[in-house]
Amino acid sequence: MKRFGNLYEQIYNMDNLKLAHQNAKKGKGWYKEVKMVDDNPEYYLGLLQNKLKYKTYQTSEYETFIKHDGIKDREIFKLPYFPDRICQWAILQVIEPYLMKNLTINTYSAIPNRGIHFGLKRVIHDMQTDVKGCQYCLKIDARKYYPSINHQILKDKYRRLFKDNDLLWLLDEIIDSTDGETGIPIGNYLSQWSGNFYLSSFDHWLKEDKHVKHYHRYMDDIVIFGETKEELHMLLKEIKVYFHDKLKLQVKDNYQVFPSYVRGVDFLGYRIFMDYVLLRKFTCKQMKRKMIAIRMKVESGNMMNYSEWCAINSYKGWLIHCNSFRLIQKYIAPIQPFAELYYETNIKKGGKKQ
Repeated sequence: MKRFGNLYEQIYNMDNLKLAHQNAKKGKGWYKEVKMVDDNPEYYLGLLQNKLKYKTYQTSEYETFIKHDGIKDREIFKLPYFPDRICQWAILQVIEPYLMKNLTINTYSAIPNRGIHFGLKRVIHDMQTDVKGCQYCLKIDARKYYPSINHQILKDKYRRLFKDNDLLWLLDEIIDSTDGETGIPIGNYLSQWSGNFYLSSFDHWLKEDKHVKHYHRYMDDIVIFGETKEELHMLLKEIKVYFHDKLKLQVKDNYQVFPSYVRGVDFLGYRIFMDYVLLRKFTCKQMKRKMIAIRMKVESGNMMNYSEWCAINSYKGWLIHCNSFRLIQKYIAPIQPFAELYYETNIKKGGKKQ
């Protein structure tokens, strides 16, 4: 693997810090910290530049809270906007191209222009063009993935990619900003890329050593197709060994091997069959509940709020990628006029959400 150096000075370059501030504040313009930096960017970005230049930067203390995500609770870590979120954006703006080169095309999470719907198209393509090779599906994920990422293994992986000691010092500082030898914070911008990068060697092992033809990964959610159940069970045994020996991870016990076209592949928020795609059952129930609540509110004479307007548009985005005519007609169409009224009244004319 080619190693890259002479990157650290690019990170604390003032133009890069200004761009990092512009990127980090998107959608957060009303935050007090954002307004604070906006009022005097030269001063605050200069402070951050000096912290990085003279290597006095230290990751701030995390604020933690529990987020109920579907059927599980996740501990989310939140850092202050200044200096930490700007700093992490500044880092990623420089190292992202080198991380991208290390990731295979079948990795989708937190990668620009390669998200859920890009992955969905690739899964559909595999199932429609190689029916014999996709008869069965192995579906796995890692047990407590983010909390189980080993700090030293992750740092060693960065060292195999970068030879810039100052950059590695900064990455080490952020990786070790949580207690213990394992775990990277869910919520950190850098954690998303580190989580992807941590499994990149596994991606290459599957594709290049095991010659797996049809493989898809969204962070630690993994789908592998095969001709027979037997070959997938044999591969699963090898994956468990690789996870344990190379990554210090465990495959979650709820792994499945099943006929792809009979049951459909539950992946990326959809249930994918040969000729059609359905919205995942949990997502569908969640959508119905939210859309009914919004409909009752607007039909009683109250205007929806910005969050509800965003929810409508978000679900419309999900539905256009699957067979959803009846869902749209029943749950979206009745409140669409109210959503358009909200847009005309509060977004278009006001120039911002009210």
